Amino acid sequence: QVQLVESGGGLVQAGGSLRLSCAASGRTFSMYAMGWFRQAPGKEREFVAAISRSGGNTRFTDSVLGRFTISRDNAKNTVYLQMNSLKPEDTAVYYCAATSSILVYATPSQYDYWGQGTLVNVFS
Repeated sequence: QVQLVESGGGLVQAGGSLRLSCAASGRTFSMYAMGWFRQAPGKEREFVAAISRSGGNTRFTDSVLGRFTISRDNAKNTVYLQMNSLKPEDTAVYYCAATSSILVYATPSQYDYWGQGTLVNVFS
């Protein structure tokens, strides 16, 4: 079992920045690729970003390219999502997820463990 706890969400004006953190406990963190997903009201959960076990491989959804970065610190069992130039359409509950796969997936069904989510609200 892996337990994931997100933090760092909040209310931010458009153009601002937030950094989300996801702290993991349980199994060896470095054995899991990590992903960030988001779900806006009335919409399906969508992929945002993912990072491989070592951090050497990342992928992003097109809408956040150049604005968001994903990183991890395996010594601290934590994955981060740095969000810059935020837009109102980024408003959602953000979830981190872990997969034991060596690949970096964008599909929610490929992830084994999920956090409870943290709300990001971007106002214009």
